[in-house]
Amino acid sequence: MKTLKFIGWRLLAGVGVLWGAATLTFLVVHFTPGDPAEAVVGGEGAAPTPEVLAQVRAEYGLDRPWYEQYAAHLWRIAHGDFGTSYRLHTPVTRAIGEQAAATVELAVAAAVTGLLLAIAVALATAGRRRWRGLASAAELVAASTPTFWLGIVLLTVFSFGLGLFPSTGGQGLASLVLPALCLALPIAGVLGHVLREALEEVLDEPFIVSARARGLGDTAVRLRHALRHALTPLVTMTGFWLGALLGGAVVTETLFTRQGIGRLLVSAVNAKDLPLVLGVVLLSALVYVLVNLLVDLLYLVIDPRLKETA
Repeated sequence: MKTLKFIGWRLLAGVGVLWGAATLTFLVVHFTPGDPAEAVVGGEGAAPTPEVLAQVRAEYGLDRPWYEQYAAHLWRIAHGDFGTSYRLHTPVTRAIGEQAAATVELAVAAAVTGLLLAIAVALATAGRRRWRGLASAAELVAASTPTFWLGIVLLTVFSFGLGLFPSTGGQGLASLVLPALCLALPIAGVLGHVLREALEEVLDEPFIVSARARGLGDTAVRLRHALRHALTPLVTMTGFWLGALLGGAVVTETLFTRQGIGRLLVSAVNAKDLPLVLGVVLLSALVYVLVNLLVDLLYLVIDPRLKETA
């Protein structure tokens, strides 16, 4: 019963997060300079007449006060209708669905790469002073480097310089390598540092000493015993991990000229395509809510004592 109540409160908080995301997005997009009616008739290059623009504004309700537009958008969203994109003239759900696969492909590749790099470096350097300082410095640089600058460096070295990978596009495995690295390296920097700290704490535990006394080698102790107990802090980092993937995808897909939700969002913001911007932002917020709920439930599984306070 307590667990169900806990889930109920988390879901209620999630609804508040979605409402806040929708409200903030509407206000930001609505009050930024630009006329969304121009996107409806084909963009700024279409040169529509004032009469056409006035007709479009009336048809789409753009001539109504902002609070009435806000209420109308919120009412449609609450009923599962995200509207039609001003720029693409297609339903928002279809526009997002057509781009989702490319973003998921990039996010999964970056997540797997970042996690494997973090685990490998943490296992190799935990408790070893000679390599610990070098690894910490590399992780700090990777975590603090802006995504766009890291992407430019990767393009300059491995695409323009060595010619090993294509600089743009999303066709084939080769075109996925540099964008995935661009997203994975900052994630690996943070996760590697957290995991190494956890490993060093676990390596001092009595059961590790007992495992060594039974004749297990250092590598076996780290892989079979220490790693399993040190992975728990990574659950806490799931929110950061997800945020880095979603936020970085916007920059990465634009920089590498890849199709995806991030690039779709950039073009929608530039055109003040409010329904499409709201759809993408709410999708990201929904993923955040669901992942954080899953993390909370995992904590209850990892430590059953938390059920008493849930």
